Amino acid sequence: MTAAPEPAAPPRTNEPLVLRADEDGVAMLTLNRPKARNALSSALMAALHETLEEIADDTAVKVVVLQGAGPAFCAGHDLREMRSKPERQAYEATFRQCSRLMLAITRLPKPVIAKVHGIATAAGCQLVATCDLAVASDHARFATPGVNIGLFCSTPMVALSRAVGRKAAMEMLLTGDMIPADRAHEIGLINRVVPHDRLDAETGALARQIADKSPLTLRIGKEAFYRQAELDLRAAYDYASEVMTRNMLARDAEEGIEAFLDKRPPVWQGR
Repeated sequence: MTAAPEPAAPPRTNEPLVLRADEDGVAMLTLNRPKARNALSSALMAALHETLEEIADDTAVKVVVLQGAGPAFCAGHDLREMRSKPERQAYEATFRQCSRLMLAITRLPKPVIAKVHGIATAAGCQLVATCDLAVASDHARFATPGVNIGLFCSTPMVALSRAVGRKAAMEMLLTGDMIPADRAHEIGLINRVVPHDRLDAETGALARQIADKSPLTLRIGKEAFYRQAELDLRAAYDYASEVMTRNMLARDAEEGIEAFLDKRPPVWQGR
């Protein structure tokens, strides 16, 4: 989906489009097109998807935090790039690529936390809604403004309507209005609103808290959460019961229960 028109893309440099920094089991990924408000060009989407694939197989990474460089988190698709080739085939390729990226985040066997400091609009809002968790600065703002330029935010709608209630989602989609972080928290688009100067610390603390859990349990739990949500109630319980049975047979579950009973910290083995 698209956002408001973006400024001209900066000249090409050797600077990576996605920056990665790992520490204590947390991979910090930074969208790195600050002059274009981190608009999702084809190259940026490809770089982020590739990085997520690398992280999927990296046993040292337990949690991913996604942030944006510069004043914005992400302003949506790169409209200038899209309009440079106004053909059905090009548009279809862009939206397919974006959909694959969003699915890669959902299917990544590690939790992904959006760390939002500025605007997250259109596909940028979709990105926030797709992440498993989201922490936002009290300066952050969110919108699906495609309706304002004659282009309904249909692909952002998929993630948004699964993250918030129908009425709230439709209001955002039909009006295109920018909402503040407090309202985004109220409707369930984000988990926490924190003072701007506490965003790094609060997001880091949440990421480290999750990273301390069993990586096997996190992987099992994330996959189960999204799969059961697609099932009817009876099928969801049948599936979840099977998942819990398999989980109980895992060594980490045995270790966790034994550690709880022995009143000691668990030592995870990831199996």
